[in-house]
Amino acid sequence: MARHSFLRTVCTLSFLLTGALAHMQMEVPSPLRDPHSSLDGPKDYNILTPLHGDGSDFTCKGYQWNTPLISVETYEAGGTYQLKLKGGATHGGGSCQIALSCDNGINFKVLKSIIGGCPIQKEYEFTIPPSAQSAQCLLAWTWFNKIGNREMYMNCAVVEIVGKPASSEEQLGDIDSPDMSNAAQTALAGLPDLFVANLDGVNNCKTKETVDADFDDPGADVLYGADTDGSSLKARAIGGQCT
Repeated sequence: MARHSFLRTVCTLSFLLTGALAHMQMEVPSPLRDPHSSLDGPKDYNILTPLHGDGSDFTCKGYQWNTPLISVETYEAGGTYQLKLKGGATHGGGSCQIALSCDNGINFKVLKSIIGGCPIQKEYEFTIPPSAQSAQCLLAWTWFNKIGNREMYMNCAVVEIVGKPASSEEQLGDIDSPDMSNAAQTALAGLPDLFVANLDGVNNCKTKETVDADFDDPGADVLYGADTDGSSLKARAIGGQCT
């Protein structure tokens, strides 16, 4: 009996580990509590799991409130950079967004939308707006999987934005000060809001299984992926699911 019990335990742990590794995460920039990071601090060994369905850990799993905010990348206003993903299963692809928040994750503004085929491709370019101002910010990657449970995945990384301050007074200030952050968030006001779905405590928007999420306002920088038959999704974009 002891041997059988041990084997059942090993099989159960193997199943749980396989399930945990069956999703995706942002690799570069390294997200908060990245278990692969060399930075000191708490680690999330279940980082591949989605946000809670009730929305209680939106945004960023709440890690920006209880994790040391150490910048892992520096981006210049107007510059174009690479976001890299890693993981074992893409769940038929889906749609993703790359977004920026300079008010500690209260509001995220979209830098790039990928409609369909994400994250089958593991690297995506994004551009920091030329008008962005200097501040410590959060860069987020979100994903709505095409096949499987209706979920929302989100990783957030702490980054430094190097831009031109709005005034000479702010130029003399601390890059992490509230005034700098407020000015930096205001500079993003022209960008669309982050698309949010499948979180009951946030809104009533639900994505549909086997259908790539088509964002209400994807912004100016949009990459359309290919469907499973190789056809482009751009011609079939329907202009949003939760307007």
